[in-house]
Formats: sequence, C-alpha cells, structure tokens
Amino acid sequence: MAFHSKHSFQRGDQVEVSSNMEGFLGSFWKATIVANMGSNYVVEYEDLLEEHDESTLLRETVRANQVRPRPPGVVPSRFSNNDKVDAFYRDGWWVGKISGSEGSDKYHVFFETTGEEIAYPISELRFHLDWRNGKWVSPKNSSKKRRRGVHELVSQEE
Repeated sequence: MAFHSKHSFQRGDQVEVSSNMEGFLGSFWKATIVANMGSNYVVEYEDLLEEHDESTLLRETVRANQVRPRPPGVVPSRFSNNDKVDAFYRDGWWVGKISGSEGSDKYHVFFETTGEEIAYPISELRFHLDWRNGKWVSPKNSSKKRRRGVHELVSQEE
C-alpha cells in the first residue's frame, strides 16, 4: 500500500507504516522516525519486537511511500454497513469493512485480504482514512453523510 505524500518526516515524528509483506497486506503499524534517508526512513515500531531479541523494539528501513502520519483521533460513535474501517488487532491496524453489528457497541468486520469476518468492540475500531497529497481523505466507498462528518472532524484537527 503506497501513499501519495508531499510530507517529509523528521527524527522523532510519530507515524504509521504500511506493510506489503504476505500476511500483513492492509495493515498499519505505529512507529517513530529514527532517521530520514531521503527516499527511505529508518523507523522503530512501538509494538513490534526484534525476532532475535524480544526485549528490543524492531527497527527497519522502509520506503517513504509506506509512511504516513498518524490519523487524527476521530472517535466513532457508530458505523454503517460497508463503512471502511481500521480494526486494531495483534498490535496493528488492519483495513476492513463493516459487515454487521451486535447492538451499538460491537461490529463485524470483513477483511478482503484474508476472507475473515471478526467481531470487534467499537473501542478497537476507527474510520479508515487515506493519506493523499499531504491530507487525510475519506474513502470513496463511504456514504456521503459519513464522509462529510469525518471531513468536518479532520478539518477541525488541522
């Protein structure tokens, strides 16, 4: 998943990094910029550990188009079917779509990359936003009402 960004990050910036690795496609991971190397960044993940030393946070070099700022803290009050969301699972955010609900505080999310459907409490979900040309935008498949509401919240945070 590549981002179109005119943004340059500096050491210490808190970001999210997308993964294109098999089994991790459609996921975003919290990280901090360790070094800006032009077309690449060295990042240190907040929740991922080195394989050979589980007491050390994982550091790796990633392409600039895999890095985006952390999305604004838009707290959802509800979702609609087919809303594109990020679900927090195994220390990362995974892109999916709302496929159903159980009351007002638990939602079923379908993940196209794995074909799985998993139920999540609303506290582990957020509206999915795309980072395009230095701005957060709502996906085109969301309802106009939802896009307008998220746009207003995102605009307030800028």
